[in-house]
Amino acid sequence: MNAAIWSNEKKRRGAYGVEPPPIPYEEMQALLMRELRLYHYPIAVRFFCDPQEIERFKESSQEIESPLKPITFCQWEIAARMQGRIIYGEQRDLSCKHARYSFGWKELDELEIQSQARYTRDLGQSERFIRSKERLPGGLLGVAVAPLAKADCFGGPDTVHFYCDPMQAYHLAVDYMAATDTHPLRPALMVNSAACAGNVWTYQTGSFNMLPACSGSYSAGKTERSELNVMIPGAEIGVVCLCLMERIETQGSSSLVRPGDGFPGADICKNCPLIGFKKLSA
Repeated sequence: MNAAIWSNEKKRRGAYGVEPPPIPYEEMQALLMRELRLYHYPIAVRFFCDPQEIERFKESSQEIESPLKPITFCQWEIAARMQGRIIYGEQRDLSCKHARYSFGWKELDELEIQSQARYTRDLGQSERFIRSKERLPGGLLGVAVAPLAKADCFGGPDTVHFYCDPMQAYHLAVDYMAATDTHPLRPALMVNSAACAGNVWTYQTGSFNMLPACSGSYSAGKTERSELNVMIPGAEIGVVCLCLMERIETQGSSSLVRPGDGFPGADICKNCPLIGFKKLSA
């Protein structure tokens, strides 16, 4: 590992991988799935730059899989968020040039500039936009994604990536702000690299991120309901869950649903008593 390039790695990761999280990752996932009515498992993402860490990870579980052929990073995540599988990939397993650039596995070239030009006014602006993206320095060896409940297999996540609807995204943001005493939030949207550059930005800055999917995401089968992306630093997912637990204890439920009601969104108009229903009399 290049110590100079990855000098802030431990700071970005926090204590996870050295000390246990405040509550087990399996409990975090169950809490988030139940209280926020998530459609998909939260994805634990881990960036590897140390060969010894990779070997320990590979020895930790018999469930680890790799892509059969090169596909996109967000397609790696499909297996984690929809099927609960642990996926590990390296540069040879990644087909998306935008993700390769974000991960530091590819330098800027004319093809990359031209491919982004459809979003910009000219090639010069396209180049400036790409150069301003957050990207990892050289030295990344591999990336693992897994459902949050299985994050112990690689010592805890660097980031936790949620695919969720706008209401779920909003309440994740609310609990993050409350847990970390951060306000306002300032997410970062980068051209055509939602999952890859979005996670890299959260990893590098240690900041919450919330952004829409890439332009081709729906048609490529990577999102199904026009979901939003939410990324939370791995070192902070535990305190976010603790904040959610505190909210449940003091208020009876998450802020997404009203106490005793399993239907998300039933709190229309701040639980307006005029919105109610009764059975028809016989």
